[in-house]
Amino acid sequence: MFTAMTYSDKPKEKYSQLTSQLDALLSGEPNRFANLSNASALLNQFFDRINWVGFYLLDGEDELVLGPFQGLPACIRIPLGRGVCGTSALNRETILVPDVDQFPGHIACDSASRSEIVVPLIKDGNLLGVLDIDSPELDRFNDDDREGLEELVKVLVKHI
Repeated sequence: MFTAMTYSDKPKEKYSQLTSQLDALLSGEPNRFANLSNASALLNQFFDRINWVGFYLLDGEDELVLGPFQGLPACIRIPLGRGVCGTSALNRETILVPDVDQFPGHIACDSASRSEIVVPLIKDGNLLGVLDIDSPELDRFNDDDREGLEELVKVLVKHI
């Protein structure tokens, strides 16, 4: 049974607690869609001031397809190299966007989104997809979020 947790005020400790909680939540479950669904629900509970959190998964060699998420309906397919998610996937690097209107080629799935962070999911050198989190606030995410989410994703990919 899942119980909501009170997290530390210190960013590194806060993300360490979240990552441990995620690892425990997914431990022993082999189904990747169940694990990605619970991961998106946990992240939605963890973050304030966001309007979308979820996953896009690699489908074939050059396209991402919508996976488990929390939020309004979203774009279903994103070509690699297009938008924030496709660019993060193609380059295999985290992208932190303070203002999505300033990102060339941004795909507006939800017009309320103003900032975004996308972290690639890489396991054994293979791209699996991306974690995408959107906020209706400008400049919502920072380097603490980037570092914390990159560590969280390392644990997550063990379970998918």
